[in-house]
Amino acid sequence: MKYKHLFFDLDHTLWDFEANSAHTLLQVYEECQLAGYGITDFDAFAAAYHVHNEKLWARFRNGFIKRDELRWKRFWLTLVDFKINDANLAHEMSSAYLEILPHQRRLVPHATDVLEHCRQRGYTMHLITNGFESTQRQKLQFSGIAPYFTELITSEKSNSMKPQAAIFNYALQATGATADESIMIGDALEIDILGALYAGWDQAYYNPARTPHRHKPTYEVASLAELKDIF
Repeated sequence: MKYKHLFFDLDHTLWDFEANSAHTLLQVYEECQLAGYGITDFDAFAAAYHVHNEKLWARFRNGFIKRDELRWKRFWLTLVDFKINDANLAHEMSSAYLEILPHQRRLVPHATDVLEHCRQRGYTMHLITNGFESTQRQKLQFSGIAPYFTELITSEKSNSMKPQAAIFNYALQATGATADESIMIGDALEIDILGALYAGWDQAYYNPARTPHRHKPTYEVASLAELKDIF
């Protein structure tokens, strides 16, 4: 086998973030009784949240804001869009979201099947994620895929974030792997795939939407099931 160590991204690649987050947001919307504050359209609320969440995550990855600010401000800015300037409510929503989200169990199609295939083939599997340590460990536990992985490399543990080369170098040190025997599997072209490329790793780009791009990853698949043809 060319590779010995398979490094997976978690959110959007194995753990179905879109479905799990949507379910969590609906629970937050209901538990915090946002309709009583005048937010009567859940879809509009969710759309506004996603806009602010993506912008704040980009600022977090670039080092402009801290974790705690990201967590509560995405809700506060969403509330402000609906003319509700209530920081206490935003903190309440943030706490509820972080409590509910990691307990969700939906996985991307074929995720468990592929992980089982790779384990039977003798690969050592790890995770590299920009998510928060405690949250990601809970996701692994409740979704039932924790036993497949040897190491969980997070931005908190490594003091760096994808696509920075430092987190990939840290992953090699933590696992005793070398770049030549490792491959990064992820859905984010700019973060997972180009980060690994610039760190000297091979990459498998999970691109379910078949989004056009100008890059040439080592492998590209539209379904996780296709990974079984590679590994």
